[in-house]
Amino acid sequence: MLTRTRSFRTLTECNTPRVCAWLPRSRGTALMALLALAFAGCTFTPPTRPVVTTPPAAVNSLTLDQYRDAVARRIIERNPSYVLRGKPQAMLRSLVVVSFTVDRNGQVVESSVYRTNGDDEAERTALATLRRASPLPLPPGKLLNGRGQVELFEDWLFNDDGKFQLRELASPQELTID
Repeated sequence: MLTRTRSFRTLTECNTPRVCAWLPRSRGTALMALLALAFAGCTFTPPTRPVVTTPPAAVNSLTLDQYRDAVARRIIERNPSYVLRGKPQAMLRSLVVVSFTVDRNGQVVESSVYRTNGDDEAERTALATLRRASPLPLPPGKLLNGRGQVELFEDWLFNDDGKFQLRELASPQELTID
């Protein structure tokens, strides 16, 4: 490495302007010129890219989102008197997360409160509105597990008046507390 540095210095240092007029004025320019000459004969072959396959879960995600939307719309359709129209208030009375299992025929075979703030009335309303909406739309075959079922979660957002919106279809909440 030391030898290369010395020979590079001798190429870039010149005391007689007439003899060394062909040399670049700065070391950076000289270095770039040398690198350009060194790589002029090189070719760059990009590495082969691996074949990217989309995992089955990603293919099903759009279908799952569409199915969740259809389920939420059915729940709203079958329970119009409980549905909150407009924006939910800034500070919700309750948030109830329900876990439920739907079979290939759209029947809710199992449902339970997954998370809550302890509002028993809101929990009962959430479970009752889910039962009332049954049978739900038939789930797409590719969403079914080995038992022929699909497991879902949905959030019920309750205002103080006991009316709710489902998170899947909810409007943005109010920003101020009245």
